[in-house]
Amino acid sequence: MSAAVGGTLIASPVQHVGRTSSYSSGEQGMNPMGDCDLALKDFKPKSHLHVKETPVLKPRFPVIDTHTHLTFVGRGGGTRSPISYLASKQEMIEVMDRKGVEILVNLTGGYGAALDEILHHFSGQHSERFITFVEPMYHRILESNYSQLLADEVERARGKGAKGLKVLKTLGLFLREQVDKGPLVKVDDPRYDLMWEAAGAMKMPVWIHISDPEAFFDPIDQYNERFEELNAHPDWSFYGKDYPTDRELQEARQRMIKKHPNTNFVACHIGNSENLDFVSACLDDCPNLYVDFSARISELGRQPRRARRFFEEYQDRIMFGTDAVPYGYQTPQQVFGDKLYEIYYRFLETDDEYFDYAPSETPPQGRWEISGIDLPDSILKKIYNENAKRLIGIA
Repeated sequence: MSAAVGGTLIASPVQHVGRTSSYSSGEQGMNPMGDCDLALKDFKPKSHLHVKETPVLKPRFPVIDTHTHLTFVGRGGGTRSPISYLASKQEMIEVMDRKGVEILVNLTGGYGAALDEILHHFSGQHSERFITFVEPMYHRILESNYSQLLADEVERARGKGAKGLKVLKTLGLFLREQVDKGPLVKVDDPRYDLMWEAAGAMKMPVWIHISDPEAFFDPIDQYNERFEELNAHPDWSFYGKDYPTDRELQEARQRMIKKHPNTNFVACHIGNSENLDFVSACLDDCPNLYVDFSARISELGRQPRRARRFFEEYQDRIMFGTDAVPYGYQTPQQVFGDKLYEIYYRFLETDDEYFDYAPSETPPQGRWEISGIDLPDSILKKIYNENAKRLIGIA
């Protein structure tokens, strides 16, 4: 049993009755460790399973990582907005060459002058190995011509070299009618219709993240399987208050996608990695919907048989992505580097069982291990690069 104490789960004392300890406690029937409280953060069990380990240092085919965050732009998107370049191009190229990564897609390129600066930063040497997306101008929602501003920026960004549009969960979970006050703006709000249509007209796919793991919508308590993750990041919780439910967000996204059949959308993080039957229904309902599996092999790998069937059935509509962030050590499952890619390749290419889904001593998203799905070459090459080339328009 366990109890929540001060935001930390503590293992409760357990009496072992009727056992004779081999330790010299001097009292029969007492476990010398039975009265020891153990903080969950200090619990790091080592498995005794003897299972096959298949290192995959390089993928079987070149990789296009369609979901990375190499830059972040401060609010405003103009010349005064601070731009964070999280690693140098040379640092990233060295990892890419070692791990067989052909292209990184930087989703968070901002907009306006900041986007222009980021596009320039990735131009020149190795420019063919970096792709940048534009983001919406959320903070201008109060302007009367907001819808047209959004559409115009998508068209302008395309002319500057942006290849797609990235929508963070700002839409649906953070943006409010007065920017940071008032009711939340819904995912299918008609003010964004012109933007979706402009993206379709410009042949720019939309990577859209509108929800989070189902556990993020539950109380942070002893029943939440992501307790440690949410306890470390309580601001990631969307339980209570005026937040919509996960299903409400998913259904709003579906309504919006059906309304814009000429625009291609990619549901980030599978869309709902805990419910592949629901995601399958969404894909069947919207032929212009695709998915990436960034930061979700932790979920897919604990249902490997169902996950493999999903990859087999939708092999033409799944994009490789990691959610990689250079030096993003607060989220071990996303730290850009050799180990991250090796875990993804092992998940996709082997039938190994019970291995870590992140290069971390303690599983960061939930206390479980994963198994590989052992995809054939015919599917791997689609997942690794062919689907992305077709959707993004990479020669």
